[in-house]
Amino acid sequence: MWIKQLSFYRLSGESLTDAEKLSTALAKRPFHPCSGLDWFSEGWVPPAGFLCDPVYPAQGKLMVSLKREDKVLPAGVIRDFLDAKIGEIEANELRKVGRKEKLELKEQITDDLLPRAFTRSSRLSAYLDLGRGWLMVDSGTASKAEALVSQLREALPPFPAALPRTQLSPHAAMTAWVADGEAPEGFELDAECELKDPAENGAVIRCTRMDLTSEEIRQHIANGMLVTRVGLIWREQVRFVLTDTLQLKRIQFLDVLQEEASGAGDDVESLFEASFLIGSEALGEIVDALVEALGGLTEDQQAASAGTAAAPAAQPDPGQTGGGSDVPWD
Repeated sequence: MWIKQLSFYRLSGESLTDAEKLSTALAKRPFHPCSGLDWFSEGWVPPAGFLCDPVYPAQGKLMVSLKREDKVLPAGVIRDFLDAKIGEIEANELRKVGRKEKLELKEQITDDLLPRAFTRSSRLSAYLDLGRGWLMVDSGTASKAEALVSQLREALPPFPAALPRTQLSPHAAMTAWVADGEAPEGFELDAECELKDPAENGAVIRCTRMDLTSEEIRQHIANGMLVTRVGLIWREQVRFVLTDTLQLKRIQFLDVLQEEASGAGDDVESLFEASFLIGSEALGEIVDALVEALGGLTEDQQAASAGTAAAPAAQPDPGQTGGGSDVPWD
């Protein structure tokens, strides 16, 4: 499993270290398909099709997957049924249908159509890196990542996860990196960035396939523009775009890591485990290095994280058989 986008959260306080406890909590909230008048449903599923447990433990990391199913009922379909019903009433009863009656008819038609609507399923994976104290969510969309964290809090309250707060603001640090033409240790600037004028309704410049050390880029920064996204490469192993909200977009694990994972074996289980362990280790190093480059976590978040457990999780057998959708969330 290779993560494509990343939102990460700091685990704090009495951090979860027991895979069995987490598995028991998530097993009580399994995924069930939409039924009746439900617009959507969410629940936990095994992280891979060959597993049967909702938690996949591997070397101090616990992977989980949240599945969501949404009813698909286009507004145009409801409108067509509503127009037909209104036309029928006006023709048979020789009167105009008022606004209040139209709203009531719309609700009735929606309730009639909803049980027969198509469904669209999606899946969002994440893992707890217990040794480093991070929750890593495979999404670059804040609302989706927060939805998964919310479900974890409901399953195992109070779930101690918060967005990282660093001593240096990301956009100030990224602006300095590009202005100086040098990324932090372990990173190198790639060929992509986004610059924004901080003024209200200010200009936005997006640069791709461009030398970020060029005089043109530096001139924009000298004129007061801030870097809000920047492409980085980590130790010639991982390429990604860092945003000013501390999300990693368009993550690409380069050939050296791909080849290392492929050497683990040809069967699905071995490849899944290898790609997860190799990818999660690389992302853990990247996140730690980025936070360090941003001056570390704020003092209050460091204090809250002081109790985060670093002990390895219990390692029950991840399972031999079981179901689970492989539809990606993003």
